[in-house]
Amino acid sequence: MFHSPVPATEKRRALRQGLASGRILRFPGAFNPLSARLIERLGFEGVYVSGAVVAASLALPDIGLTTLSEVAERSHEVARTTGLPTLVDADTGFGEPLSASRTVHVLEDLGVSGCHIEDQVNPKRCGHLEGKEIVAVADMRRRVKAAAEARRDPAFVICARTDARAVEGLDAAVERAKAYLDAGADMIFAEALADEAEIEHFRSRVDAPLLVNMTEFGKTELLGAATLAGLGVNVVIYPVTLLRLAMGAVERGLCALVSEGTQKELLDQMQSRAQLYDLLGYDEYSELDARLGRA
Repeated sequence: MFHSPVPATEKRRALRQGLASGRILRFPGAFNPLSARLIERLGFEGVYVSGAVVAASLALPDIGLTTLSEVAERSHEVARTTGLPTLVDADTGFGEPLSASRTVHVLEDLGVSGCHIEDQVNPKRCGHLEGKEIVAVADMRRRVKAAAEARRDPAFVICARTDARAVEGLDAAVERAKAYLDAGADMIFAEALADEAEIEHFRSRVDAPLLVNMTEFGKTELLGAATLAGLGVNVVIYPVTLLRLAMGAVERGLCALVSEGTQKELLDQMQSRAQLYDLLGYDEYSELDARLGRA
């Protein structure tokens, strides 16, 4: 009810088992705890907490302005709500290696199943913008090593993200991925690969679980989950999809209120009161309240 009954260690084991299963794991980005609950109900394998979404929900651009505290707060809100594994975008670790160590400790304590740390300079930029800069391989290896050694639960997943494709080219991204795996990463997030051919190329040369990003309006061709599974992708994230859908609906609703003076014509587009209460488990709370009252 208040929190998911599934222990954090069980969620982490489920993520690792999923990565070893050979099937693709779909992680939509939850922009709030309620959307995380709906993600679970509709049968997805995990929930993603996007740094871009955390920033946007604070009315900030995704240029490294958010803090560990802000990301941690959202991560905890989401992770407590669902029995699914929660994977968190931890940017560059919010600093240098010592900060990456602290980030892993904080996220572990909040019930998160894993996080990814990237090789951009700090502060970072959205992975699908121009003008990205990346750190030297040795610097990123130190970040990854610090994160991997910091975890107290060995099931917590450390994912290393490389933005090298857009800066140094595809083959450089492959070599960086290998270096990051050698430093202790469990999974690789290859950001902004262009298309099927590039994903296939990367997959054939990197022997580790692979995460790809199906974000809208970006540099990567939008591919279906079945196609990605056929390419050998282990995890696909849809980081901003739900927020974009929600904000599109919000804007249309506000425009209707301005032009029509009422929301009456929008009712069939809304989640009904009954649907909301069902998702919240309203009856369970009422029953518990009545039982405690009787006691």
